[in-house]
Amino acid sequence: MFNFSQIVSEDHIKRAIRDGKFENLEGKGKPLPKDEAENLPPELRMAYRILKSSGYVPAEIAEEKEIVRTIDLLAHMKDEQQRYRQIQKLNVMILKMNERRGRPVHLDDSDEYYRRIVEKVRIAEERFGNTHTTNE
Repeated sequence: MFNFSQIVSEDHIKRAIRDGKFENLEGKGKPLPKDEAENLPPELRMAYRILKSSGYVPAEIAEEKEIVRTIDLLAHMKDEQQRYRQIQKLNVMILKMNERRGRPVHLDDSDEYYRRIVEKVRIAEERFGNTHTTNE
Protein backbone atom coordinates (compact mmCIF):
# COMPACT_ATOMS: atom_id res chain seq x y z
CA MET A 1 0.00 0.00 0.00
CA PHE A 2 1.32 3.41 -1.00
CA ASN A 3 1.47 6.30 1.41
CA PHE A 4 0.95 9.91 0.34
CA SER A 5 4.66 10.75 -0.17
CA GLN A 6 5.16 7.70 -2.39
CA ILE A 7 2.17 8.67 -4.55
CA VAL A 8 3.43 12.26 -4.92
CA SER A 9 6.95 11.02 -5.73
CA GLU A 10 5.66 8.59 -8.35
CA ASP A 11 3.61 11.38 -9.92
CA HIS A 12 6.66 13.67 -10.15
CA ILE A 13 8.74 10.90 -11.74
CA LYS A 14 6.04 10.06 -14.29
CA ARG A 15 5.71 13.75 -15.24
CA ALA A 16 9.49 14.10 -15.61
CA ILE A 17 9.61 11.01 -17.86
CA ARG A 18 6.71 12.33 -19.95
CA ASP A 19 8.41 15.76 -20.28
CA GLY A 20 11.72 14.14 -21.35
CA LYS A 21 13.75 15.38 -18.39
CA PHE A 22 15.64 12.07 -18.12
CA GLU A 23 16.70 11.98 -21.79
CA ASN A 24 20.06 13.78 -21.70
CA LEU A 25 21.37 12.93 -18.26
CA GLU A 26 25.12 12.78 -17.73
CA GLY A 27 26.36 9.18 -17.62
CA LYS A 28 23.31 7.78 -19.39
CA GLY A 29 23.98 4.24 -20.54
CA LYS A 30 27.09 3.90 -18.38
CA PRO A 31 27.40 1.72 -15.28
CA LEU A 32 26.81 3.37 -11.93
CA PRO A 33 29.93 4.28 -9.95
CA LYS A 34 31.04 1.80 -7.29
CA ASP A 35 29.35 2.36 -3.94
CA GLU A 36 32.01 3.51 -1.47
CA ALA A 37 29.84 2.41 1.46
CA GLU A 38 29.20 -1.12 0.21
CA ASN A 39 31.39 -2.68 2.92
CA LEU A 40 29.64 -0.83 5.73
CA PRO A 41 26.70 -2.34 7.58
CA PRO A 42 23.42 -1.21 5.95
CA GLU A 43 22.35 0.74 9.05
CA LEU A 44 25.52 2.93 8.87
CA ARG A 45 25.54 3.68 5.12
CA MET A 46 23.21 6.68 5.21
CA ALA A 47 25.11 8.28 8.11
CA TYR A 48 28.39 7.71 6.24
CA ARG A 49 27.01 9.36 3.09
CA ILE A 50 25.67 12.35 5.04
CA LEU A 51 28.99 12.88 6.82
CA LYS A 52 30.95 12.52 3.58
CA SER A 53 28.74 14.92 1.61
CA SER A 54 29.05 17.51 4.39
CA GLY A 55 32.84 17.39 4.14
CA TYR A 56 33.60 15.37 7.27
CA VAL A 57 36.84 13.42 7.12
CA PRO A 58 37.88 10.97 9.87
CA ALA A 59 40.84 12.17 11.93
CA GLU A 60 43.06 9.31 10.72
CA ILE A 61 42.48 10.22 7.08
CA ALA A 62 43.03 13.93 7.76
CA GLU A 63 46.34 13.12 9.50
CA GLU A 64 47.50 10.98 6.60
CA LYS A 65 46.58 13.70 4.11
CA GLU A 66 48.51 16.27 6.16
CA ILE A 67 51.57 14.00 6.21
CA VAL A 68 51.39 13.52 2.44
CA ARG A 69 51.00 17.30 1.96
CA THR A 70 54.08 17.90 4.13
CA ILE A 71 56.08 15.38 2.11
CA ASP A 72 54.97 17.13 -1.08
CA LEU A 73 56.11 20.47 0.35
CA LEU A 74 59.50 18.98 1.20
CA ALA A 75 60.03 17.87 -2.38
CA HIS A 76 59.68 21.45 -3.65
CA MET A 77 61.55 23.35 -0.95
CA LYS A 78 64.96 24.76 -1.72
CA ASP A 79 65.68 26.59 1.54
CA GLU A 80 67.42 24.18 3.92
CA GLN A 81 66.04 25.88 7.05
CA GLN A 82 62.48 25.54 5.78
CA ARG A 83 63.17 21.91 4.82
CA TYR A 84 64.52 21.21 8.31
CA ARG A 85 61.41 22.75 9.94
CA GLN A 86 59.13 20.74 7.66
CA ILE A 87 61.02 17.53 8.48
CA GLN A 88 60.60 18.29 12.20
CA LYS A 89 56.89 18.94 11.63
CA LEU A 90 56.61 15.66 9.71
CA ASN A 91 58.34 13.74 12.50
CA VAL A 92 55.98 15.22 15.11
CA MET A 93 52.90 14.41 13.00
CA ILE A 94 54.03 10.79 12.56
CA LEU A 95 54.82 10.51 16.27
CA LYS A 96 51.35 11.83 17.23
CA MET A 97 49.67 9.51 14.75
CA ASN A 98 51.60 6.55 16.17
CA GLU A 99 50.55 7.50 19.70
CA ARG A 100 46.87 7.75 18.73
CA ARG A 101 46.94 4.46 16.88
CA GLY A 102 48.81 2.77 19.68
CA ARG A 103 51.15 1.24 17.14
CA PRO A 104 53.79 2.51 14.74
CA VAL A 105 52.98 3.28 11.15
CA HIS A 106 54.47 0.57 8.97
CA LEU A 107 55.21 1.58 5.44
CA ASP A 108 54.64 -1.51 3.33
CA ASP A 109 56.53 -1.46 0.04
CA SER A 110 53.29 -2.28 -1.79
CA ASP A 111 51.59 0.73 -0.21
CA GLU A 112 51.05 3.88 -2.28
CA TYR A 113 52.20 6.00 0.67
CA TYR A 114 55.50 4.10 0.84
CA ARG A 115 56.01 4.51 -2.92
CA ARG A 116 55.46 8.27 -2.68
CA ILE A 117 57.93 8.64 0.20
CA VAL A 118 60.57 6.67 -1.68
CA GLU A 119 59.99 8.85 -4.75
CA LYS A 120 60.30 12.06 -2.69
CA VAL A 121 63.54 10.85 -1.13
CA ARG A 122 64.89 9.94 -4.58
CA ILE A 123 64.02 13.41 -5.90
CA ALA A 124 65.66 15.05 -2.88
CA GLU A 125 68.80 12.96 -3.33
CA GLU A 126 69.00 13.91 -7.00
CA ARG A 127 68.49 17.59 -6.20
CA PHE A 128 70.69 17.86 -3.12
CA GLY A 129 73.01 14.89 -3.51
CA ASN A 130 73.23 11.80 -1.35
CA THR A 131 73.62 13.10 2.21
CA HIS A 132 74.59 9.83 3.88
CA THR A 133 77.65 7.71 3.32
CA THR A 134 78.04 3.96 3.59
CA ASN A 135 81.02 2.15 5.02
CA GLU A 136 81.64 -0.91 2.87
